[in-house]
Amino acid sequence: MKSVEDLGDLRGKRVLIRCDFNVPLDGDVITDDGRIKAALPTLSFLRDQGARIVIMAHLGRPKGQVNPAFSLAPAARRLAELLGTEVKLAGDVVGPSATETVATLGDGEVALLENVRYEPAEESKDDAERAALAEKYAALGDVFVSDGFGVVHRKQASVYDVAKLLPNAAGYLVAKEVDVLKRLTQTPEKPYVVVLGGAKVADKLAVIDNLLKVADTLVIGGGMAYTFLKAKGYEVGISLLDKEKIETCGSYLEQAAASGKQILLPVDVRVVAELDIAGRHASEVTVVAADAIPADQEGADIGPETEKLFAEAISAARTIFWNGPMGVAEIESLASGTNAVATALAASDGFSVVGGGDSAAAVRNLGFADDSFGHISTGGGASLEYLEGKELPGLTVLDEEA
Repeated sequence: MKSVEDLGDLRGKRVLIRCDFNVPLDGDVITDDGRIKAALPTLSFLRDQGARIVIMAHLGRPKGQVNPAFSLAPAARRLAELLGTEVKLAGDVVGPSATETVATLGDGEVALLENVRYEPAEESKDDAERAALAEKYAALGDVFVSDGFGVVHRKQASVYDVAKLLPNAAGYLVAKEVDVLKRLTQTPEKPYVVVLGGAKVADKLAVIDNLLKVADTLVIGGGMAYTFLKAKGYEVGISLLDKEKIETCGSYLEQAAASGKQILLPVDVRVVAELDIAGRHASEVTVVAADAIPADQEGADIGPETEKLFAEAISAARTIFWNGPMGVAEIESLASGTNAVATALAASDGFSVVGGGDSAAAVRNLGFADDSFGHISTGGGASLEYLEGKELPGLTVLDEEA
């Protein structure tokens, strides 16, 4: 991939840049601006170069409909504060407002197009529909920079198709993310520990399959742990369970044992009888052994002994990748396991990577600064697909000449 610095003299040129401003909102207030801050190095470089910056980004899933609830106005306001300059927000994506807004840009000035997902063709499975929209994007720029790592695993018009039409390059964020992931998959310093959590075991099976080849220890928590515990013959009560994957999880346990690798599972769990995630409420929390979950209880966090076990594995590692909370971290009484893992990562002398998505939001909500870790990824899904060994369309297209 070319770097943004390989694009030559950018003064006066319109640089169309794909960023990821898909930030969490409470009303119109951004609750975590990490993804906007992650774009600042590339945007600041482009401003210093005198480029005329045209940002494409998305927010949420408006499904091809114009919906004010998904407007990028909050992102434009926050970006303006962070850059210390005006950010002109177009009233549409490729319509008259976008054209006029871009035409009024001076050197070093910044415009943000409205939510690209307002356009039905942005996420279309039809190549011709996406290509037609990409032509309209390309008319607004002279070169294209890809800096939205959280979407590079998507074959979308603003990520993939437009990169085929303009001279392209990777921004600093995408380049950094790829460097980190190459380090995790190709040259990790040993011992290498991977910590996986989150709700669905099916989402992580391909990652487990690939990482068992390079990691020394897999640490499994969160909702996905209960399918592994079931594979060991434990009863898991009303905990999350993917019955179709029990046999697969059992085969991974056998594979790890046969190859001298280790899969660490919870030895105790925090259980509740009732759980309302949307309302952020849980009934009384009790701790039980992992092989003694009551039939009418649900595992909702790892227990204190498991916290110690997982922390010991992390502290002994030289490379750690973590994706997925250990419990229902949105609820204070069920955030202890996630906090314990984050604390162990922050205290580690090794190279620690927090794999984006829910994990990144969780550590920030728990009060950890970004620089507590070696790297916080901006793309949970993209990170996982890279670690699965998949080709990411938004990256492979950057290797091609427009």
